[in-house]
Amino acid sequence: MLNRTLAPESKQVDEINFIEPLKQTLDNGIPVFTINAGKQELVRIEFIFENVNWDPSKPLQAIAVSHLINNGTTHLSAKEIADKVDYYGAFLQTEYGADQTCVKLYTLNKHLSAVLPIVRSILNESIFPEQELAIFIQNQKQSLQVSLQKNDFLARKHFANALFGDTPYGSNIGLSDYDGLKRADLLNYFKAAYKPENCTIFVAGKFEEQEFNTLNAILGKAWDNKGQSIPNKFSFTNSPKGEILIDKPEAIQSAIRMGTLAITRKHPDFPGFQVLNCLLGGYFGSRLMANIREDKGYTYGIGSAVASLKDAGYFFIATEVGTAVCESAMLEIEKEIDILKTELVAEDELTLVRNYMLGAMLGSLENAFSHADKFKNVYFSGLDYNYYENYIETVKSISAADLKALANTYLNTENFTKVVVGKN
Repeated sequence: MLNRTLAPESKQVDEINFIEPLKQTLDNGIPVFTINAGKQELVRIEFIFENVNWDPSKPLQAIAVSHLINNGTTHLSAKEIADKVDYYGAFLQTEYGADQTCVKLYTLNKHLSAVLPIVRSILNESIFPEQELAIFIQNQKQSLQVSLQKNDFLARKHFANALFGDTPYGSNIGLSDYDGLKRADLLNYFKAAYKPENCTIFVAGKFEEQEFNTLNAILGKAWDNKGQSIPNKFSFTNSPKGEILIDKPEAIQSAIRMGTLAITRKHPDFPGFQVLNCLLGGYFGSRLMANIREDKGYTYGIGSAVASLKDAGYFFIATEVGTAVCESAMLEIEKEIDILKTELVAEDELTLVRNYMLGAMLGSLENAFSHADKFKNVYFSGLDYNYYENYIETVKSISAADLKALANTYLNTENFTKVVVGKN
């Protein structure tokens, strides 16, 4: 009979297998990376475009194009696009990121030849109708006005701008930026960015020769978009801004966001830094959660993260606490960092973190889509699957002394930018 008073035995994940993609090329030169896996007649196709032509005076160009690209083409209205996609049981969405923009299609294989012409029209013939642009501006301004009342949004916004300035990573977008959106600028950006030489396609699901031939027949043709483009490229220096205090006299809670520029996924220390981050604030059993939430009761949640972008990496800690304990919470955060810099992590705690991280990695590879996501991470970082082999080996073997050294290298709180939004 099962003894429920005893926890099940845990053991370390021994092996994690990744599905490597097949690389092919469409007739117009677009590379296609395919994770052909799964038994369902379902496929996800992602058309990813590098963001280009950054202009700080027009910070919303790429964002607006991403939002409006499926709202009308030369031959299809926004309603017709939506109706046709719905008719075939497909799902079409756009995603904007600071480095790339994505048009993502989910469809049954049997409807691929019917749905892809809609996608081709969107990618090649979008016209950004004035009426749709006006609705977008109105909705986004209303959404921004609501967000500007939220302390955590303000903290995130000011923190990013302090680290990255007026770049896509930290652009301090305001209501007036939406008023400056012009249809002509969107058309120019669309023609410059959405073209075959700036596109990479990632496919996941049951996708074999027949499906590839269908994709090539429809999307492998020349596109009309031939605008001039300059790749986005940025460089940053760590210039800590100290404490940035944004007073909200009516606030009940203060939002805290602190951190610094850091290394990217390309750096050999990055996997070890991820282990260090997990210990500090990267999962529910982290030290910050144990101290700030469980012991002190200052917050419902606190976490830290290491982020890797194309041209920069950064580390941050984020939480919301009662205004009366804001200063105490920040002192406790710094205390936990100091402990990591001065004391060795106990082996049982490190074992727990190892098991969590390896289990999380294994659990994140549940289907073809997640395997494709893992490949995209390394592809856009200029890496290959050796990165994951090194990551897994680092998680398994990193020592307490290694973590202490990393903490002293990368967690220097005197160099942190600290943003507090609340009652001062």
